[in-house]
Amino acid sequence: MGRQTAQALLAYGLRADFVPADFTADCLAETLPLVPGQRVLFPRVESGGRTAALKRLQERGGRIETVPVYESGCPEGVAPDIVEALRAQEIHAITFASSKTVHHFAQLLDGADPAWREWLPNTAIASIGPSTSETCRAVLGRVDCEAQEFTLAGLVQALVAWQAGIAIGARP
Repeated sequence: MGRQTAQALLAYGLRADFVPADFTADCLAETLPLVPGQRVLFPRVESGGRTAALKRLQERGGRIETVPVYESGCPEGVAPDIVEALRAQEIHAITFASSKTVHHFAQLLDGADPAWREWLPNTAIASIGPSTSETCRAVLGRVDCEAQEFTLAGLVQALVAWQAGIAIGARP
């Protein structure tokens, strides 16, 4: 969907015909050059993925074929040293690269100690983009910084800028 995906395709001798301006499924769904009736193969997560982009592509006349190419799951438990570091407020930032990671984080900590939300007031919550930020707000009650470029590098840049106090909505 983004530049890194386009580079990975080149390693297989394939050239990306289109890279959306924002590396999100929503942007792809709105801006993909599409001829009505055109078949589009949409590789995606096995379960739990968002369907809004698929619906939008269909509304625009695309014949969408989905194929599950990966599954993301939640581990069975969280390492005790991580729980202790969170409890002791030794973790300064938590980064989330998808809505699923937010849900899995909460699920793991719910199983470790129901009081875990009390451990986070001094821990930055960093999100890779708008959809993940929405989930952070719903599940964690806030997001402190959000990547402007929806990549892991953008997430790191946002966290560094936030820490330096130069991001929009920077902490006081």
